[in-house]
Amino acid sequence: MEITYKTIMNKIPFLLLLLCLFTNCSKDSSDGNPTTYDYLYPTDEASITAAQIGNGTGTLDPKGITIANEKLYVANGNVLEVFNAVTLAHIKTITEYKKGTTTIALSEITSVAVDNGRIYIGSRESRLFVIDENTNAGISTVGNGQWWQTFVHVFGVVVKDGLVFVKEKETSIKVFETSQITETSEWNLKPIAKLNTLNGFDQVYALDVEAGNLVVAGRDAKSYLYYDIAGIKANAAASLTEPLKPVVSAFDAKPIAVSFSKDWAVTSENVGNVNYLRIYPKAQFMARNFTASLNVSDVLGVNPFGSIVSVAQLNDRLFLSDNTNKKIRVLKLNKATIAEQD
Repeated sequence: MEITYKTIMNKIPFLLLLLCLFTNCSKDSSDGNPTTYDYLYPTDEASITAAQIGNGTGTLDPKGITIANEKLYVANGNVLEVFNAVTLAHIKTITEYKKGTTTIALSEITSVAVDNGRIYIGSRESRLFVIDENTNAGISTVGNGQWWQTFVHVFGVVVKDGLVFVKEKETSIKVFETSQITETSEWNLKPIAKLNTLNGFDQVYALDVEAGNLVVAGRDAKSYLYYDIAGIKANAAASLTEPLKPVVSAFDAKPIAVSFSKDWAVTSENVGNVNYLRIYPKAQFMARNFTASLNVSDVLGVNPFGSIVSVAQLNDRLFLSDNTNKKIRVLKLNKATIAEQD
């Protein structure tokens, strides 16, 4: 993630104290030199609302989001919206899966992932739609829309390194290989492995892959869930009988969303009635050291966050799927240094 840098020199540490109310500051000092404080802080840049879609008379019910090739994909009720992630202009609305003579209307879209030229769209109607990223033509569907077939709902999806991870109802994540899904594959694919999320029901779930691990924001388990992908592969057959459990650590909030960039783990977390945006150094987060470099529930004291069900990043921009306020909040992530003169 690219970060905008600023340097502020001031003998009066008022700004530092103000900013440290909502973020964790780090400092360096040595004899004879100023004490320097580094901190991250977000600023509001823009928002995406229903008014920017089509003729502006529709609705925006944002759930899972992702960014690929400078396009922002938003699960919006019964459709998938596509925006330019740089200009924020609306590009198109995808309303159906179409392959040859088969047309299936999208409905109750919860999640979306893009990988290797394919868009994977998760539906609460117990389907995973797979379409071509460039043409949007249908490739295949996994699940036939009936409970207790392939899926019982789909509440989250992430795809990476040849694997598809699908969070369904209750405590289940099913794992497929991307090579199983072809233009001639059937809907009733069998997973190669199953994972246990300890707790879980019917909310949108966020998942991402980093450093050889699947990481899940386990909102119902009140913990981040870490699954070693090498371990999943090694124990795949046995996991179909007894799903693999994650590594967890004690946590003081309810994780809602997680996404990784080059340096950071960007998350949303809930404590009581307060919703937080938190950013952790990625290596520390993967080591389950949860000391946030940014910890805010609003932007500079105003515009508190609603329920952020998904997050995405492009350079120094953060995209927050604020389902409570029915919009995508676009923030700029800044890094500043304060040097306090002796």
